[in-house]
Amino acid sequence: QVQLVESGGGLVQAGDSLRLNCAASGRTFSSYAMGWFRQAPGKEREFVSTISWSGSTRTYADSVKGRFTISRDNDKNTVYLQLNGLKPEDTAVYYCAAKRSGYSSMVAEYDYWGQGTQVTVSS
Repeated sequence: QVQLVESGGGLVQAGDSLRLNCAASGRTFSSYAMGWFRQAPGKEREFVSTISWSGSTRTYADSVKGRFTISRDNDKNTVYLQLNGLKPEDTAVYYCAAKRSGYSSMVAEYDYWGQGTQVTVSS
């Protein structure tokens, strides 16, 4: 069992930066691939980024590539998402998720989810 708690969201202006944190419980955190997803009002949850258990592989949605960076610290049981150059269309609730094996961009393939943190970007 893995419990995930996100933090770091907030209200910012276009062009600003934020760092989202996802703290995980459990001794097996380092064996999970981790992902970040987001959901805007009235829209489906969408993939943002994922990182393999070792951190050696990272993938991004085209919409955030070059602006967002995912990383993890297995000693601290934490995964991060650095958001730079924020745009109003990045406004959403951001969720972190854990996947037992492999990494994926598919919502349905993740086993555990956090409660989400709100990111609002004003123009």
